Amino acid sequence: MFIFRSVVGKLWLTIIGLVGVVLLILGLFLVNYMENYFSQAKDQTANMEKLARNFSDEASHHMYNEQFYQLSNELLSFQDAKMQVISKDLQEITMPSTQGSPLSGFHATDFYTDAELQRVFAGETIGKPINKSKLGRLKTGEEYLVVAVPLKSLQGTIVGATLIYQSLQSLEATQSYMLRLFIYVSIVGFLMTTFFAFFLFSRITRPLQQLKKAADFITMGEYGTRVPIVSKDEIGELAKTFNHMGEKMQESIRALSQEKEHLSSILHSMTDAVITLDANGSVMLTNTQGEKIVQEWNSIEWSEDDEETKRYRKPDTALGDWGLTSYTNPFSIPIPVPLIPLFEAVVDESAEAATKLHVQSGVWSVAMTPLYMSEHSEEVRGAVAVLRNVTEEELLDKLRKDFVANVSHELRTPISMLQGYSEALLDDIPSTPEERMELVQVIHDESLRMGRLVRDLLDLARMEAGHLELVFREVEVDSLVKRMHRKFAVLAKERGIALSVSLPDEPLTLERGDEDRLEQVLTNLLDNAFRHTASGASIAMKAEPAVYKNKPAIRIEVSDQGQGIPADDLPFIFERFYKADKARTRGSSGGTGLGLAIVRNIVEAHYGVITAQSMVGQGTTFTLLLPCEPQ
Repeated sequence: MFIFRSVVGKLWLTIIGLVGVVLLILGLFLVNYMENYFSQAKDQTANMEKLARNFSDEASHHMYNEQFYQLSNELLSFQDAKMQVISKDLQEITMPSTQGSPLSGFHATDFYTDAELQRVFAGETIGKPINKSKLGRLKTGEEYLVVAVPLKSLQGTIVGATLIYQSLQSLEATQSYMLRLFIYVSIVGFLMTTFFAFFLFSRITRPLQQLKKAADFITMGEYGTRVPIVSKDEIGELAKTFNHMGEKMQESIRALSQEKEHLSSILHSMTDAVITLDANGSVMLTNTQGEKIVQEWNSIEWSEDDEETKRYRKPDTALGDWGLTSYTNPFSIPIPVPLIPLFEAVVDESAEAATKLHVQSGVWSVAMTPLYMSEHSEEVRGAVAVLRNVTEEELLDKLRKDFVANVSHELRTPISMLQGYSEALLDDIPSTPEERMELVQVIHDESLRMGRLVRDLLDLARMEAGHLELVFREVEVDSLVKRMHRKFAVLAKERGIALSVSLPDEPLTLERGDEDRLEQVLTNLLDNAFRHTASGASIAMKAEPAVYKNKPAIRIEVSDQGQGIPADDLPFIFERFYKADKARTRGSSGGTGLGLAIVRNIVEAHYGVITAQSMVGQGTTFTLLLPCEPQ
């Protein structure tokens, strides 16, 4: 049934229908014409009567001339007719030699009754069609047209009758022949139409099927599919246009793929997070960083009583509750809670918006841009958010502000004291040499303190800028630790602090290290330990072999039993000017706040690491890991 659904099948059916209608109309006209013609042919009684009178008049002159009858019958045979002359006693006057003719062997009584013949003998002319099936002795149903006229003698008396009868079989044969011819023509017409349809199938349908197959391949992504051009007609032009369209589509798809890959590469190489949202607030597309943020933020349990949740959510007037009902889709990823206010502002105002979000311990800079339905449409179909983690920048900015405040604070006090004591000396306020010496000593101490502060700042700046000069050579760590023990032994005895050292039996050696800088590290750590350890407590130094990054290393620990460092301050103790003592009291226990920052930079310059563990009221332990063979 495929051919009836194809173009050629429909065209074939259309042509068959047209040919059938034309043949039907032609047949109707032909049948009508033949019926009229045969009806006229069968209604020739008048002509036959005239012809019969003419032959009867001639027969009266050639009554017994056999040659006349033979010639007359030969002439009449061209019309499938025959003449017969009978006397009143129903005897044929002559019998011409027409044996074998289809019209021979008939007698007048085969056509007329005795009464009808008596009427002819009385001078009446009788003409009528006769069907031989009505005659008992005849076998087939042929029709004849018979006319009987009186036969007169030369004296004018009726001596008999002249009969002329004509067979209508030729007319029926002609009608049958025309019918057969019509049937043959119809069959040939249908066959030629079918052949033409199959010809069109090869010339039209097959190329169209190839075009459809090629279109299916292109739909499945095989954009290099082409159609062979086998003709120069409209089908060939269509194939040529299809191939050109395929080339352009392939170029467009290739350009789109390259653009997509380019955009995908840009998105995945971005350090910023990119999140694309639809109009309902569901996440449609993210890069790697954006996916990580969405997962992290959606994994947070945003409690309705949580202050951070209340800061991001706003009441849903339709529901009368705090929630994300309008953004929830069971088949998509919902928008993270902190982005909801910014997303609503962008969608409502159809404008870009930017803000900073504080999520747990991180700070994020967010810029969100609306997505429109089309280039000239103002209907928003979603938004694109770009998030950048600015926690470190915020921390650095805070450290910068703290650095300025700390430097100002650290310098303001000694400068004020220098100014005040120097003015006292200028005004000659001290009355005794001892008082004058005391003021000079204070000025000297404060100037030394300012010198140490400036020197530490310069050293730290050079270290952070990468300009720290280190003199590497082999360092015996056990000898260095023993020397530091001897250096602080007197101070420990004066303050009543037990200072101990623990070393292994085998020597500890660094192949590359700056002994002076390492001594500075231990000095700062021990100085901090003595500053925060009360009398009667103990300070311990320990050095031993260790493993750092799967390579041999040396671990050095400095532990004290001082007041300890709060857990909130512990991550920041290696920053510049950071002090756990927020009061910033001066005195013998006060420092510049730069010692641990310098220690960290020196240790990192040796490709090592320093960590601190502390508990308030129990003490602090600083641990150094120095690789024996640094890269």
